[in-house]
Amino acid sequence: MWAIRHVAVGLLVRNGKILVEEGADRVSGATYYRAPGGGIEVGETAEDAVRREFLEELGFTLSEVEPLGVLESSFTYEGESRHEITHVFAISAADPLPAATVEVRIRDTGAVVRWMAIESLGAGGPPLYPRGALDLLRR
Repeated sequence: MWAIRHVAVGLLVRNGKILVEEGADRVSGATYYRAPGGGIEVGETAEDAVRREFLEELGFTLSEVEPLGVLESSFTYEGESRHEITHVFAISAADPLPAATVEVRIRDTGAVVRWMAIESLGAGGPPLYPRGALDLLRR
């Protein structure tokens, strides 16, 4: 039996661009973008988790963390069924942010993180996950 994964992600916006993690499903070949963040650990709040994940994965200390909403997703990734409850936050970083031309990598996975124009996401190109995150941001 699969467990439902609880996740916290942050939407970091600057000059009409959003910081996203690039990904690919090795089974389907589909490419996508994902809001950076990760799993919520036992005893941790969703806000604590997004702060910890940004510090661990990118080295960014977050100054502001504002809850936008919670999304539920059931999907297939690399041939396996998944189910996530995702807490979505609007965030800002206390640290200087990388320039739009600088490639940043997630420390533990090596995944590329880059700035993408918000209007380009989901407009015929790879989607942003979790689905609905941009709708929460626009409200």
